[in-house]
Amino acid sequence: MSETVVTRFAPSPTGFLHIGGARTALFNWLYARGRGGQFLLRIEDTDRARSTPEATEAILTGLRWLGLDWDDEPISQAARADRHAQVAREMLAAGRAYKCFSTQEEIEAYREAARAEARSTLFRSPWRDADAASQPDAPHVIRVKAPLEGETVIADAVQGDVRIRNDQLDDMVLLRSDGTPTYMLAVVVDDHDMGVTHVIRGDDHLNNAARQMLVYHAMGWQVPVWAHIPLIHGPDGKKLSKRHGALGVEEYRAMGYPAAAMRNYLARLGWSHGDDEFFSDAQAQEWFDLGGIGKSPARLDFKKLDHLTAQHMSVADDAALLHELQDYLAATGAPPLDEGQLDGLLRAMPLVKDKAKGFPQAIEKAHFVLTSRPIEPDAKAARALDDVSRGILKELTPRLQNATWSRELLEGVVTALAESHGLGLGKLAQPLRAALAGRSSTPSVFDMMVVLGREETMARIADAAA
Repeated sequence: MSETVVTRFAPSPTGFLHIGGARTALFNWLYARGRGGQFLLRIEDTDRARSTPEATEAILTGLRWLGLDWDDEPISQAARADRHAQVAREMLAAGRAYKCFSTQEEIEAYREAARAEARSTLFRSPWRDADAASQPDAPHVIRVKAPLEGETVIADAVQGDVRIRNDQLDDMVLLRSDGTPTYMLAVVVDDHDMGVTHVIRGDDHLNNAARQMLVYHAMGWQVPVWAHIPLIHGPDGKKLSKRHGALGVEEYRAMGYPAAAMRNYLARLGWSHGDDEFFSDAQAQEWFDLGGIGKSPARLDFKKLDHLTAQHMSVADDAALLHELQDYLAATGAPPLDEGQLDGLLRAMPLVKDKAKGFPQAIEKAHFVLTSRPIEPDAKAARALDDVSRGILKELTPRLQNATWSRELLEGVVTALAESHGLGLGKLAQPLRAALAGRSSTPSVFDMMVVLGREETMARIADAAA
């Protein structure tokens, strides 16, 4: 086996990038990147009726959003059909496969008889050991010759040794009667030709591994390291479905989760490194190993995702976060921000990203820099702007004229004015919120004043006091 680790993600382009598929891609990416290896992408588009270019692009878009870069160009499985067929013919020539002329009617009749006699319905072809001279010139499939005795052991890095009796394995079809290769053959040939050393995939493929090993052994190829990971379940412990909410990666993107938080969250779905919950990409790549993957299904937990999102947003670079926020707006069809809004949002980013559980919440907190004069307060905020409050705001304007524009000194000016009227700071903070943001729930009024600057702050207060 090559010393270089090579992993792959091989989705079928029949729909969106499922959250489970995204986690599989992430695990493969982490394992390869953490070992200086290659992470390859293969589009398993052999189902021509269901595979679409739009679905392929949706998968690529989802991977790009998650930040899972792949090496080399994506490989189309359908484009390699001739190579798959060539391998089947090589197995046929070597006596590791055979031509089967049984019709579908004959196969079904065999199974009906088996059911009636209460024996295994696993089809045993009468053509397995037939003399070549007795073979008709008729349509046929090519089947692998599976061993009839003993057992096949899948040495799995997650599940441990999984043993399957060989009398439970059928002589699976390699080439159909029209000459097209089956999925089970194509997967093995592609993984071998791509140099894949570790196959990390969902445990719904575990039984496939035993059948695919037949091809590896027949061709004398090195069997990759298997790692079959448990599937993701909903919060109720049942198989993930639409009733549990978002299934596709693009839905999480549209909900405003940043990519770094999604990578962190998906990594913790079924894998652990001690008690670490919050970590960076660099730490994940360094720590990720197959031994840390559990055998039980992981459960979706939106509260944990929200918690990780708040942590990642709080430590993110402001400019990078602003760029990702713009991508979020574009992805959801929202109007783009103008230069003034972008400039204000960048200055306000330390305020709005703190404790935000996603971009929608950050945008809501940033309302005060995204809006413009005249500020139209909402109903709740407007109630704070009574005649008494307006009168006090009029007194505040000249006091701000020559004030040093720092958070601490601004707080001192406002506090002193409130105390001169026998009021607590909170009584003046609410009218200020209404004046500066038109909302009753905002970041600190003093933080907003610093971000808005002297001229804009005084103009908004003057408008509200008028």
